[in-house]
Amino acid sequence: MDTKALYVTAVIIAAMSGGYYYYSGKGKKLEVASAQSMINTANGIQVLQTNDQGQLYVTAKVDRLEQDMKLQTSKLDHLDASVYTNNQVTSTFYAKEGFGYNDNEKIVLKGDVKATKFGNLGEMVLVTEQLTGYPKTMKLETQNVVTVNAPNAQFVSQGLQANLNQGQYEFFNIRGKYAPH
Repeated sequence: MDTKALYVTAVIIAAMSGGYYYYSGKGKKLEVASAQSMINTANGIQVLQTNDQGQLYVTAKVDRLEQDMKLQTSKLDHLDASVYTNNQVTSTFYAKEGFGYNDNEKIVLKGDVKATKFGNLGEMVLVTEQLTGYPKTMKLETQNVVTVNAPNAQFVSQGLQANLNQGQYEFFNIRGKYAPH
């Protein structure tokens, strides 16, 4: 499973949180001590990001964003994101909720977390109930059941640890089927 795109989802959460804060025009106003207890909310957020060549790279929709400036946390409801290569969707992501902690150093996706990677041989789908990402170190982990369905294999794992910098993925207690094409 190409979990690089899951990292992109974590970055989307961080970007939405920071972008809302910055572009809401409240950046300088929030520096005062009384504003530290402020909670910002936004509804119906849509993000469109392009790459260096101006081609579509990421689109995302979030029903609701809530930020607590004092606690440096953020919460997203119904995250739905797509990643593009050459203007074609290559991956999609969904989570009922997303949480950012310590100014988005830690990102937790919860509730029907689903990542789909589209390839030449078909779709590869990763499903879990919760996935935690660390954008600065580019690591992902979960202790929840992970189900992976691919065109030529299916397996269930009791957890996942991934280091995206090194391209290493570790699944635990795997049970599955493999049918080569």
